[in-house]
Amino acid sequence: QVQLVESGGGLAQAGGSLRLSCRASGNIRRIDDMAWYRQAPGKQQRELVATITSDGSTNYAESVKGRFTVSRDNAKNAIDLQMNTLRPEDTAVYYCNAAITVEYSLRYLNAWGEGTLVTVSA
Repeated sequence: QVQLVESGGGLAQAGGSLRLSCRASGNIRRIDDMAWYRQAPGKQQRELVATITSDGSTNYAESVKGRFTVSRDNAKNAIDLQMNTLRPEDTAVYYCNAAITVEYSLRYLNAWGEGTLVTVSA
């Protein structure tokens, strides 16, 4: 089986920084795009925060451009999100996402982590 595990969430003050990490493990043949999403309290939909392709191309939501930086380590099947100049509106559960080809079966899997809570106080 394939698993995504996030870490690094917590409490920060406005203007502060946090770094999120996510690592995929299991029977992985290949990981294509990886991404971070977030779901704010009281909202039903997850918002795309940042994406990164296997060759390192990145894309960001307008609301986090210039403040957040996404990176990945292909050798470790890992993705990070460095969050600077945090705002109270960044408060959300952050989810890691990866497009994975499963080893042996070659089945495509749109995998999600269980989420990590980020709370930013004013």
